[in-house]
Amino acid sequence: MSTGPVDDRSGDRSRRRPDPADRPARPLRPVRRGRYPLSLRRNTVDWERQRPTWREARPALIADALKRAQARPSGNWYVVGATSDVRDDRPLARTIAGQEVVVWRDATGQLVAGPGICPHLGAPLRDSPVRCGTLVCHWHGLGLPGTSFAGWEPLPAHDDGVLVWVRLDDVGGEVPLEAPVVPVRPALAGAVSAVYVGVGTCEPEDVVANRLDPWHGAWFHPYSFVDLTVVSATAAAQGRDEPSPRETGAADESAPTDEDGFTVDVSFKVAGRLVVPVRAVFTAPEPRTVLMRITRGEGAGSVVETHATPLGADEHGRPRTAVVEAVVAASDRPGFAVARRMTPLLRPLMRAAASRLWRDDLAYAERRWQLRSNGRFPG
Repeated sequence: MSTGPVDDRSGDRSRRRPDPADRPARPLRPVRRGRYPLSLRRNTVDWERQRPTWREARPALIADALKRAQARPSGNWYVVGATSDVRDDRPLARTIAGQEVVVWRDATGQLVAGPGICPHLGAPLRDSPVRCGTLVCHWHGLGLPGTSFAGWEPLPAHDDGVLVWVRLDDVGGEVPLEAPVVPVRPALAGAVSAVYVGVGTCEPEDVVANRLDPWHGAWFHPYSFVDLTVVSATAAAQGRDEPSPRETGAADESAPTDEDGFTVDVSFKVAGRLVVPVRAVFTAPEPRTVLMRITRGEGAGSVVETHATPLGADEHGRPRTAVVEAVVAASDRPGFAVARRMTPLLRPLMRAAASRLWRDDLAYAERRWQLRSNGRFPG
């Protein structure tokens, strides 16, 4: 009997094929920007054949990241909506944690905010017009220029150039901050920005937990993401790739010094096999915000900010949360100047892309809340 090596090429063909879940994550080449913004995928993989990520997406890891986010200060600031939605003729209205809030610009152009209930007989100020900087109640003509009047008190408001915020100290219950925790963004003069707003039956923590689970990207959103690998999920995730505000000279004293995050290599699908490979870092600078910043590849420095604003309960007592997502994209490629000039045309497309993603992600967040509410959430 031979004791040499066994040639099993003609062996049992019915042996089980290797489970993709048993394969370790394949190290990727560092993401570098190429000569052209688009790349061609050379080795495509069917959706069901991609490497499962469920082992890496440990519930305890996501829960711990969420817990750390919730421990950071917000200063009681809540996102109301997009700066571009504050018009000259009517207020921007939002119900935040059950409180009606209206935001508009006074006669000097300054942003003002206050309760959305008329101090006279309770008219809904969301339906009232703005005339020459004064909010005029449509029931009896009471005018509110944005200063204290008859028990109506203005609320602290902030316009960061993309989003408008309001501070509700009696809702947040934290030590107030003079300004909200706004992440460092590309200079707006050289960027293209768009804001998406959606509403789901869930709480802010469910939205934040969704964004702190980057592993679901290529599985749950195959129409947008492919070749996703979470490279790092530690407190030092942004260390090498994302310079601190101090290094860039940007003023962001409110940014947490212990900010942790997830570093992800992923390709955005464009059409067919055309993709845009990038490295991105996900962080949570405050309890209701998750920031994705591209740190390598095309559009380095661009950000996607996801803000979760609690609205209050619906008629069935279920919580409702608004997702306000701001995309601020920038590039130093010469052709990007053309894109900036096309901003009015690009914004609807950017909002449509975000809307498609959030149809899925709000379903994720709503499912998470539903299971949490009846004690069946496995995480």
